Amino acid sequence: MKIGLVGYKGSGKSTLFEWLSGVSPDPSKTHSTQTAMAQIPEPRIADLCKIYSPKKVVYASMEIMDTPGLSRDQEGNPAALSHLREADYLVCIVPVFDGSDPQKEIDAFLEEMIFADLEIVLNRLERIKEQKKRPLAKDLQEKLSFELETLEFLKNSLEGGKPVPARDLSEEQYKATRSFQFLTEKDRMYLINTSDEEQDHAQYEKYSTPDCPVLAVSLRLEMELSQMAPEERESFLKEMELTSVDRDKILRTLMDNSGQMLFLTGGEKEVRSWLMRKNGTAIEAAGCIHTDFIKKFIRAEVIACDDLVRLGSEREVKAAGLNRREPKDYVIQEGDVLLFHIS
Repeated sequence: MKIGLVGYKGSGKSTLFEWLSGVSPDPSKTHSTQTAMAQIPEPRIADLCKIYSPKKVVYASMEIMDTPGLSRDQEGNPAALSHLREADYLVCIVPVFDGSDPQKEIDAFLEEMIFADLEIVLNRLERIKEQKKRPLAKDLQEKLSFELETLEFLKNSLEGGKPVPARDLSEEQYKATRSFQFLTEKDRMYLINTSDEEQDHAQYEKYSTPDCPVLAVSLRLEMELSQMAPEERESFLKEMELTSVDRDKILRTLMDNSGQMLFLTGGEKEVRSWLMRKNGTAIEAAGCIHTDFIKKFIRAEVIACDDLVRLGSEREVKAAGLNRREPKDYVIQEGDVLLFHIS
């Protein structure tokens, strides 16, 4: 899972990158990308460690990608945005600490992404039209004609100021265009970067939509707080009558909004959390551990973490009849502790 951060220069984008990942931005990568892994918090890991006393503990991570800051005059923005096409999920940083209008900033982001997608579509349309002028095999002519028709449909939507209508595409149309990795069809959220003094973060909830949720954070304040000792941090917040936003909550929100979830494995050698897509199946979870498990999958043994923690051991869980053996199409539930049987 790769989370792409995007924002105008000075928005606080690189501050968010450092706050989430703990890695300082590299000045030499201002015009390219920088990536780092951010561990996803999972409090149940500590409970499993009490049961298994493992030699090793591993938390699932997501990749955070910092990208070049966008220019307000739009110069070079399509090239800067192109780095985000490989991202699975986008976080758009909206600065309001300078009094900017959040809705105008959100609209500006959408316009930038629409323009970048439109440029891709127009370039491809031009190439197809040139190709079709040459003698081609019938099947290739038909393939190009279908792609041309699909891209004309997308062009009309983008020129009308609307994102790529992915939900309106047929399966064949989606297959014909998925390699373009359109920005406007990617799931995304907006992070409102407020002033240090701003405490009414709830006021920004009105900018949320079902497709694009909004969170409000003072990134500079949170970055400074993260560098303080716990006692110093608590004293500072109390003295200044401020509240802090939990970094772990942000990471869990990113995981949830991007359609991901965690499952767990436990034993004396290792206790570990694993990242996978929501509503994924047992065989997909097995593939997260090792691709060979997909071919050799027999079944998954499943225990609910709450039952395991409550009863204190796998033996007690099994004695209570609370363990289950599930086939490859079993849909993994949040908090499942899994053991895979393979051939």
